[in-house]
Amino acid sequence: MYPKRTGIAIWLKSTKHARQLRRYGVVHYVSKSMNYAIVYCNETSVESVIEDIKNLHFVEKAERSMKPSVATEYKKKTIEKEPAPDYNMGL
Repeated sequence: MYPKRTGIAIWLKSTKHARQLRRYGVVHYVSKSMNYAIVYCNETSVESVIEDIKNLHFVEKAERSMKPSVATEYKKKTIEKEPAPDYNMGL
């Protein structure tokens, strides 16, 4: 129904030109203090979009988001309990 989306982290020289990133996908977030932007685009065209974005004059670096490869389900560690000592053994 909906196409799969993938995030791209883009480090910028200046956030002045961040509006131009809208032609490559949905601009989710732009950090003015740290000079980066998060853009979401279709999963089928991620590699070509990254190559196009890297060629822009205001982009320092662009890379694919690591979120799909990070485990988001956590399991609680089970600690094996020692059997309780039986103090009434000899009585």
